[in-house]
Amino acid sequence: MSKQVWKGSALVAPVPPALVSCGTLEAPNVLTVAWTGMLQSQPPKTYISVRPERYSHGLITESREFVINLPTAALVRAIDYCGVRSGRDESKFEAMHLTALAASQLSCPLVGESPVNLECRVTDIVKLGGSHDMFIADIVAVNVDEELLDEKGRLRLAKAGLCTYAHGEYFALGKKIGDFGFSVKKKKKKPQYDRRK
Repeated sequence: MSKQVWKGSALVAPVPPALVSCGTLEAPNVLTVAWTGMLQSQPPKTYISVRPERYSHGLITESREFVINLPTAALVRAIDYCGVRSGRDESKFEAMHLTALAASQLSCPLVGESPVNLECRVTDIVKLGGSHDMFIADIVAVNVDEELLDEKGRLRLAKAGLCTYAHGEYFALGKKIGDFGFSVKKKKKKPQYDRRK
């Protein structure tokens, strides 16, 4: 296979264009962050990277909390808008008709229209020496829309209609192509029937 070699760049994709809420319930703010993900599972730790000049950077630095609201295809206009507008100039919650709901563990709000909300408390702020600072946080609570739960209370995230972002474009998640561990899962043996009966 023939490949071209380019200089290093931010080309890990797709990523979740997450709506990150901060501020307070009385004065909520929201921004879109693509630089986010999991750091570990026990205890659950995540991160977001935010430019220091962003309005939200100061709010999160002061409060040391934020909420990662998982993005859906239905929210794509709000996702895009909240990534290019500043909370210094307007209430993006109002402009995009988003609902600020009280979090269970934090003073900052959830985005009600998002089906899953991760309440995060900042433990470390890492100055990366470039365009962004990284906020490392414990996930202290997860809020899930009840309609995403099956009859046994298991999360069925595929029903949420999530979206992704890849190199300047938004995509709705599509067809399921496997489950974790399917490549090594042993096939069930078919029962053998006694044909003499």
